[in-house]
Amino acid sequence: MAFWHRLFTTISTKTKLLSPPKTLLTTTLTLTHLLNSKPKPHFLSLFTSHFSTSFLITKTPKKHKKKRDKKPSPRTKLVQHQSNLIPHFENILLRDAHFRFLVKTKEFLAKQPEHVLRLDDAGKLHRELGFSRGRKVLRFIQRHPLIFEAYRHSDGKFWFGFTDFMESLLDQERRIMDEMEENRVAIVRKLLMMSAEKRIPLSKIYHNRLLFGIPEDFRDRVVKYPNFFKIVVEHDGKRVLELLNWDPLLSVSALEREFMVDEDKVKKAFKFPVKHGKALDLDEDDERKLNLLNTLPLVSPYSDGSKLDLWTLEAEKYRVGMIHEFLSLTLEKRASIHHIVEFKEELSLTKHTYQMLLKQPRTFYLAGTEMNWVVFLKDAYGKDGELMNKDPLVEFNEKLCRYADMQETESGTEFSKK
Repeated sequence: MAFWHRLFTTISTKTKLLSPPKTLLTTTLTLTHLLNSKPKPHFLSLFTSHFSTSFLITKTPKKHKKKRDKKPSPRTKLVQHQSNLIPHFENILLRDAHFRFLVKTKEFLAKQPEHVLRLDDAGKLHRELGFSRGRKVLRFIQRHPLIFEAYRHSDGKFWFGFTDFMESLLDQERRIMDEMEENRVAIVRKLLMMSAEKRIPLSKIYHNRLLFGIPEDFRDRVVKYPNFFKIVVEHDGKRVLELLNWDPLLSVSALEREFMVDEDKVKKAFKFPVKHGKALDLDEDDERKLNLLNTLPLVSPYSDGSKLDLWTLEAEKYRVGMIHEFLSLTLEKRASIHHIVEFKEELSLTKHTYQMLLKQPRTFYLAGTEMNWVVFLKDAYGKDGELMNKDPLVEFNEKLCRYADMQETESGTEFSKK
């Protein structure tokens, strides 16, 4: 009662009411009128001053807020679900990351005069040399003391280059390249035979040369084979390598050769679902043909796939077979998305290559993240993750990586690991 008495006294005073309301109805009407009418500022402050809400917490403190899960980024989201990961393939990508500086710096430094580079200049070449931006290049050089060495030049500046031991390894690599030249020529010929127009820009082959074990000076070497290749300079100055002669012996894919040896294994390698009725009255021969439709890619990657209807089963078989043959030509039977995309036009691929390969887990394994994934030919690797058939250059690269992770020599030939 004391509360209502104070409230009505305040209302009566400010509205100049000479006497308090005599009935409950009058009180209700007066109060309703005041609440519905637009109050004046001074009246509103008076009306609310007795009922402050400053003690209420109107904003949830940070410590009580529920943290929202960050949306997965294609840069970090793995291609494979955790339950489907194959560790030895994923570990190969970790190894690549570990030796990125070694591989890129070796390629860059080998093209410099006298194989040396000023340290100040090297610090600005984080992309070319493969080290993290903002890091000091000297730290990466010191990781591989048998491969790189830094020294002060007579000009007072610090330089770095290959060690004498590394120079001897480069000589070994050049000998391997010379010995494997005919094999590399055959690989380039097969790439041209697979391409839609039987021609590929020289820049693309050069940019992906490490993938196929092609030597750095291959553009000078192709002129030695005028019966196989022709270099055409287009109106924009682009140099394109064209195929001159078709070789039927080279137009047999790795999948077709394997089919001749183990037909059942190849039939199980792929699966292409075809919609059909459940109760088909098929004889044994027709059922066998239908099974072939659902499994083996019968479309050769050396046929003209540009004439196929883009979204037909036949076209998808052609593209799957094309990727299989492309990977079989690589040194390590794998390639990153960046390598594949670079030959997208030549290999008649579509933007759905990623989804297409995911549907073939028996033959392909996609590793890494959605933005930077790598596709492996599973059958080319053993259960331990080792390549079953190693090219001489692969063996050399593995030896180089072992040396790169060693700290010092023992008796000139034996090495101790870090």
